[in-house]
Amino acid sequence: MSIDRYLQRIWYSRSSVGALLLLPLSWLFGMIVAVRAFAFRTRLLPSVRIRAPVIVIGNITVGGTGKTPFTIWLAEQLTERGWRIGVVLRGYGGHSKHWPRRVEVQTSWQEVGDEARLIASRAEHAIVVVDPDRVRAAQTAVEQGADIVLSDDGLQHYRLQRDVEILVIDEQRQFGNGKLLPAGPLREPQGRSREVDLRVITRRAGHTTPSKSPLPDQPVVTVQPRLGVAVNMRTGARKPLQHFCGTPVHAIAAIGHPKAFFDSLRSQGLDIREHPYADHAALRSEDIDFRDSAVLMTEKDAVKCLSFADDRHWVVPLELEVSAADTEIVLNLLERIIRYRR
Repeated sequence: MSIDRYLQRIWYSRSSVGALLLLPLSWLFGMIVAVRAFAFRTRLLPSVRIRAPVIVIGNITVGGTGKTPFTIWLAEQLTERGWRIGVVLRGYGGHSKHWPRRVEVQTSWQEVGDEARLIASRAEHAIVVVDPDRVRAAQTAVEQGADIVLSDDGLQHYRLQRDVEILVIDEQRQFGNGKLLPAGPLREPQGRSREVDLRVITRRAGHTTPSKSPLPDQPVVTVQPRLGVAVNMRTGARKPLQHFCGTPVHAIAAIGHPKAFFDSLRSQGLDIREHPYADHAALRSEDIDFRDSAVLMTEKDAVKCLSFADDRHWVVPLELEVSAADTEIVLNLLERIIRYRR
């Protein structure tokens, strides 16, 4: 069992000896988090305000909550309303020789990271910029024409001042055992969730527990990820997922929460063979070479496999389903703040 999967088991179990053993390190981590937050709050550490409104989308847990699909959805919604959107990321896993980098559909994922390539391909009209220095990335996006900047996974990057904070939470996993790293999945104390402007609850397939806001004046919306039609990575052919029912298929997921992808496939009636990898893992041809049946994978993994995929390999796009009422809640909140800032 990998370290990642072992920690996931500790973090999302009700009781674990492993979590207790790691508590002293969590206390140390908590002290560092508290001191850092205090330093930014009291301006002992400087922060920078750029010339455009900044919307931060993030989480307080390690692992996938659906923030990148929500970032893509939000960029598309704001674009439709006439805004030029910039999306900035740190470029996790990228090895570019120079920063910042403007990301295009043809940009190598090895240079800018898999998530940046995915966002560039899905949010076609957005200005996508990666840089380990978030402030410099945001400034570059504005210089290149962005009216509004979305910072993907930027909640803890306090050096970049923000106008709106959006917290994305996986409804099923929530905050795990409620402990800070490494004993639990929390990057910041759970109380941080009450300080954001908007909570976005990701409701996975088959999970219908109603979500409630902890505070009467804190907006909460629910989004539901839906798997789309599978697309062949070599031929471009499109098949509904039901086409793969009746015979076992292989499923590849190197994302923050692989089980979410596997469960979604099973909810469509598929018999799958799971192949989970660590988030952002650099997949090789041998990792997806299964000759006995079709291979399905996430969009984030597909950008890493295009050069060696064949007609056995299919990418399954993820779409967010958001009600009209929840869409209005999000956009009304953002546009009110954006107009005030501008």
